[in-house]
Amino acid sequence: MVLFRTPADPAAFEARWSEEFLPLVEQLPGLRRVSVGRVTGGPEGLSDLYLVHEFYFDDASALRRALASPEGQAAGRALMGFAADLATVGFVDHHEENR
Repeated sequence: MVLFRTPADPAAFEARWSEEFLPLVEQLPGLRRVSVGRVTGGPEGLSDLYLVHEFYFDDASALRRALASPEGQAAGRALMGFAADLATVGFVDHHEENR
């Protein structure tokens, strides 16, 4: 999962995210599903978060292989090239339940 804080220039961020990062990350081997959420606020109103981008793999081993791949390395370089100060990367183990 990558959490992005609000960029100073949202239009420039969106261009680099969609034109530089997305084409690379979509080629990650073993990638099963992608989810993108745009943060619209929080309990107190505005939030410093801007975007939540989640990537789903079969398991942690598949994630590690994807990150170590040439595609993963290129995506990491692209991410750091435009959002090093905005992005927080986390590994998340999802548990879902329908109610």
